[in-house]
Amino acid sequence: MGARHALDPDHLAAVSVLAADDPDARRGALPGARRGALLGALWGVGHAVALLGTGLVLGAVAAELPSALADVFELAVAVMLIVLGARAVHRALRSANDGPTRLHAHAGHSHRHAGPRAHLHVARRTLALRPLAVGVVHGLAGSGALTALVLVRLPSAHLRFAYMALFSAGSIVGMCALSGLAGWPLARLAHNPRAARLLLGAAGATSALLGVIWGWPIAGRLF
Repeated sequence: MGARHALDPDHLAAVSVLAADDPDARRGALPGARRGALLGALWGVGHAVALLGTGLVLGAVAAELPSALADVFELAVAVMLIVLGARAVHRALRSANDGPTRLHAHAGHSHRHAGPRAHLHVARRTLALRPLAVGVVHGLAGSGALTALVLVRLPSAHLRFAYMALFSAGSIVGMCALSGLAGWPLARLAHNPRAARLLLGAAGATSALLGVIWGWPIAGRLF
């Protein structure tokens, strides 16, 4: 169930944008399956932390997440999808004017990619925080439904926590496997700058559209 949960449309949309917007992917330097699997694993860890943290509290007191708060978390997912999508579309359009590739060096490492002469490379630790944060938001949004399901099925707090822990582990494995499988074709596609821009723009537009469709009825209930 956890692995299947990782394949929900909002999860796939967000991780697809993150993968397509990877700086190394857009420069044609994506290592492939290993990097894709790492991105999926980071998302899964963030998802598990939020899911287990919220679920542990609710499961211990045998309480369900208030419906209004569940709607707030779901709306946060919708807003996040819109922001991620809009950012990806903007970057895809802007990268069309990057110009020819050029060889340059940063911190003792030489590499070649398109872009202005003056630019900044973001640290890997900062890039790792993005899928982690996206996973946390998704975990918060999913904690209410999962806790309600567990409360119905299992009578004790430790069994509820064990169920949610296994569910979270399944979601990590599922997203890690899916992202890893997608990593190889993404790496090949990234060597064509035009194809990489089209992929980024398409992923961004899909994410933003899904965010609007997802969030519109929730916003109607809240406001």
